[in-house]
Amino acid sequence: MSNLDLINACDDFPLPQIDLQVYIKEVNSYYHFKVTSNYSTLGFVLPSVAEVFARYPGWELNSNSTPRTLTLNAGSTESSRSALVATTLADMRAKKDFDVLAKWRNELKPAYGPSGELLFSIERSAITLLGIVSYGIHMIAYTRCAETNAPKLWISKRSKTVAVYPGLLDNCVAGGISTGEIPFESLIREAHEEASLPTDLIPMNAKACGTLSYLHTRNARADGELGLLQPDVHFLFECELPAGVEPKPFDDEVEWYQLWDIERIKEGLRMAEFKPSFALVMLDFFVRHGVLHEGNEQDFLEICSRLHRTLEFSVGGVKFAQSRGEAKM
Repeated sequence: MSNLDLINACDDFPLPQIDLQVYIKEVNSYYHFKVTSNYSTLGFVLPSVAEVFARYPGWELNSNSTPRTLTLNAGSTESSRSALVATTLADMRAKKDFDVLAKWRNELKPAYGPSGELLFSIERSAITLLGIVSYGIHMIAYTRCAETNAPKLWISKRSKTVAVYPGLLDNCVAGGISTGEIPFESLIREAHEEASLPTDLIPMNAKACGTLSYLHTRNARADGELGLLQPDVHFLFECELPAGVEPKPFDDEVEWYQLWDIERIKEGLRMAEFKPSFALVMLDFFVRHGVLHEGNEQDFLEICSRLHRTLEFSVGGVKFAQSRGEAKM
């Protein structure tokens, strides 16, 4: 796969600037998810999914409007809406309505409105059913070669039993930001839970490196229903591990960690061995460190712009609260 192929495999929802008619047709093929009294579209929902939600109290389907809508029209507060969503999903899980709910995580993810207000929280495994924006973190951890001082990166292999993309290669540390967390708190938690890294290591060594965003259509590699939409925003970090510190699997989500040089990672990317979102994380790393530039990549400008898709759903108002832990500048 070329580098642009890697982008297209993850950010695969049509782009209006490439073909407006195709884009409009695709957008109108989904139901637009809304919360009552809020005019904004918060996500795109498959018709087959929207019809199941409409069977439950508090959810309203309008198939005659343009665009068609699925509206959460009950609850006037974050807590009341969250309770209704939780009740609905629990019943769906019991009835085995959706395959994605079989991978129940017992983790709550935030659903934000256009002004950054928390509208409700939702079980992590269900977030793609409503197609709302999910926030996460990625941290590239590296160790410098004693002979050359060149960085080698810690690569993980996802467990074959993990909820999504089982068996693919991935980052050293990655995970979702839960309701009530800021990105750096999520980073510290995931670094310990996934890679057994000391909790005091991250505040001293991690460096914030911006974000990336994309709109992905779930396929067979992810497990679960095909065609669910996954709009993601990832906060990126780097961390040089001190001598003697190595990541080790802590939970059942990671099979192993290995130290790879840049050329081996490039080959793994070409062979599509990595989780699609991590391919974008690596491309962003390559751009940041001059591995990828206009002199060796004919699609350089398109790749740079596509790493930061302007999502169809507002993220402009979202603000994460400050905390004691801060990443290095």
